[in-house]
Amino acid sequence: MPKIGDIQLPDFPLLLAPMEDVSDPPFRALCKEQGADVVYTEFISSEGLIRDAAKSVMKLDIYEKERPVGIQIFGANLDSMLRSVEIVEKSGPDIIDINFGCPVKKVVSKGAGAGILKDIDLMVSLTEAMVKHTKLPVTVKTRLGWDENSIKIVEVAERLQDVGCKSIAIHGRTRAQMYKGDANWKPIAEVKNNQRMHIPVFGNGDVNTPEAAMKMRDEYGLDGAMIGRASIGNPWFFKEVKHYFETGTYATPPTMTERVDAARRHLQMAIDWKGETLGVFETRRHYTNYFKGIPDFKPYRMKMVTSDASIDVFSAFDEVLERFGDYEFATH
Repeated sequence: MPKIGDIQLPDFPLLLAPMEDVSDPPFRALCKEQGADVVYTEFISSEGLIRDAAKSVMKLDIYEKERPVGIQIFGANLDSMLRSVEIVEKSGPDIIDINFGCPVKKVVSKGAGAGILKDIDLMVSLTEAMVKHTKLPVTVKTRLGWDENSIKIVEVAERLQDVGCKSIAIHGRTRAQMYKGDANWKPIAEVKNNQRMHIPVFGNGDVNTPEAAMKMRDEYGLDGAMIGRASIGNPWFFKEVKHYFETGTYATPPTMTERVDAARRHLQMAIDWKGETLGVFETRRHYTNYFKGIPDFKPYRMKMVTSDASIDVFSAFDEVLERFGDYEFATH
């Protein structure tokens, strides 16, 4: 069974990927309830943290019920990264994760996120310095490489392990691919099969069905799956994967009542955490998936994603329950 430092994980754990404006405390709480074994915060700018930028500092909020939880930070300046580690430690996370994978231009242009894949020596030295600067386990999330011609992930992973990284999550695309095309898990399996590797190797990218998770476990032999987009508006995905592992069958999909209840709680927690305006706005992206596949649903969805006042969104939930309360969702 894999361990991150002293944190014992179950066999083939399912990890909630860090996602900007998605993996906030309300959503992490829902995923944890539905079987996520480890959750990560949205990625946090080290520069934002040391400037005390409100949005960055707010992302440090973590709650006891979501442990083990990792706080993920990104940056390319050693001094800033070390200072941000000290700030992060005060929030009491279980893990500090470094983002060496974000492909977004505004991050990459500063040499952070996937931008650091152009400078492997810097990637290794930053990791080593952070490991020495904290007693918490330091982990890394990264991509296969900058582009097809520069995939050296087997060597990179080994070097990160050698300087004290406690686990590595690898997204099966290069930075050049962004989120296009299919994720390639073969190089991740090569990392795992490197006989010198002893830290957990987690796969990420296109784990969007229970079968995909099983394939990652059984065919590719990875230590766990990090799940991102498949969980948006679908916190039940973790439980569905575990049900499939245990029984070989699909779980019964959540009922309309369960979906409305989750959406309602999600919105209320978001408002409690970040206020009415942001709470309403940042929960919108989940509604399409919460209520996927229902015929004639568009007017209700439009109300949910265009209303600026939570009272209107809550009333849309009530209307949905009234009209579609006995709707039966198809099992896969």
